[in-house]
Amino acid sequence: MYNILVVDDEPLICKGLAGLLNTSGLGIGQIITATSGEEALDYIRMENIDLLITDIQMGEMSGIELMHQAKIVKPWVQAIIISAHETFQYAQMAIRLGARDYLIKPLNSEQFLDSVRSVLLKMDKPLPRTEEALSAGHEDFRMDEPMPEYIEPLNLLLTETVEHPDEPYPKEEYYHSFGVVGPYFSVIKVKLALVDGEGKSLYSDKDIKLFQYASLNIIKELVDQEWNAQVFYATDRSINLIVQWSEEEYAEQHVGRINQLEMIGRSMHHHIAKYLKMECTVGISQILKGMQFLNVLSRQADKAMMWSGEHGDYHVFYYGDFSWHNYAQDPNAEELTTQSNRIVEQAKTYIEENYSQKGLTIHEVAKRNHVSPNYLSYLFKKITGSNLWEYVVKLRMEESRSLLLHTDLRRYEIAERVGYESPEHFSKIFKKYYGVSPSDLKK
Repeated sequence: MYNILVVDDEPLICKGLAGLLNTSGLGIGQIITATSGEEALDYIRMENIDLLITDIQMGEMSGIELMHQAKIVKPWVQAIIISAHETFQYAQMAIRLGARDYLIKPLNSEQFLDSVRSVLLKMDKPLPRTEEALSAGHEDFRMDEPMPEYIEPLNLLLTETVEHPDEPYPKEEYYHSFGVVGPYFSVIKVKLALVDGEGKSLYSDKDIKLFQYASLNIIKELVDQEWNAQVFYATDRSINLIVQWSEEEYAEQHVGRINQLEMIGRSMHHHIAKYLKMECTVGISQILKGMQFLNVLSRQADKAMMWSGEHGDYHVFYYGDFSWHNYAQDPNAEELTTQSNRIVEQAKTYIEENYSQKGLTIHEVAKRNHVSPNYLSYLFKKITGSNLWEYVVKLRMEESRSLLLHTDLRRYEIAERVGYESPEHFSKIFKKYYGVSPSDLKK
């Protein structure tokens, strides 16, 4: 059973789409509606949402921005975008962010339900090449090495030290023939959990090859939809990605590149765990311009994964989340703990001072701390024991309860003071938190 969130700033449209879904006969559990991006984000943070159906133009937060924020929180949430305008730029942006469909108003009921049905059917279906690999246990199965002639040159590109990085890379034309063009690059490395804590192999050589093959194809299925990336085996049984952007692609500033890289990293981890029942660690480098810096980016991805020893329950590491420049050598466990505590305390202070701000996001809190939203969320939960957004809601609810009981402020005035864009949104969250409506509590 799937939970669906329908978002449109016209309540009648929300009601109509919810009604269509309720009578569709699809395997739907809960249908939640929201009339703004901010309200929808609260549900995405607090509920188990599988599919987001959102209008593209809504007040302060567009459907594109909502989808982007949703995927930061939960990269595996699927999305269908609805628009009153058949604008190619909007459609292109939505598909690049991973939208499964782009529908034009006024909606045709059958077309809408067909789109939802198509998305839901694909949710629990293993990725095609992965399914083939996992079911191919018979003796005559032969795995074709993907791009075998590419593996050695691309691995060499990641390890080769460039003597004069300030000059044009002399082998650029050679690597163009392997699809490495850039000029902007990032390196992602995916390390499968093939050995135990003592370095002893957990699987036979045949099984390891099968897991590598299946993992590589999961990754290719995910990145081929939205990215220009070379995906290939590393020399240490992990999988490497060289992600690249042209000048034109990189100039598009509609979403943060690092957030996109983290989203795809978390999505890779999620799908490998889901389909292969195997953990993996993902290391993500920064983004640099110039093929001559790929060896630097490769070392950054390796270094990012080093932190998995300190954060065993965290799996996707971005190099820029760790203040390497503050240490003459890699920080020890005590220094890491001090740094983590400082990040969380700074985040708490910022939230306490700004929780009443409308449209406050985890992304904004993370930006103030110079870390990624996902890493901040992880640290906050690990150190305080509570979810970061739950802490925001807690402060808002405690303040609103005090205002209800000790002032004569109206509901819309209290909603305004604690950061909600509408009294209806405020009332929904208040009732979910306290079990009674604001008016009942007041009585």
